[in-house]
Amino acid sequence: MLGVTLQTGESIDRALKRFKRKYERSGVLREYKRRTAFSKPSIEKRLQRIKSARRQYQITRAMNM
Repeated sequence: MLGVTLQTGESIDRALKRFKRKYERSGVLREYKRRTAFSKPSIEKRLQRIKSARRQYQITRAMNM
């Protein structure tokens, strides 16, 4: 469970901002969406291949610069 303790002299807005940042970085929403929406195994494999190809392209591009 995510939580943020209010520091002394800290405004609610700042604490809320810290909570939102922590929430986004933890990947809770991403995990929820992934678990609720079913995708066929063949589509997941295809997306993994595309993601891998992009990553390889970026690595080779970075090495050439």
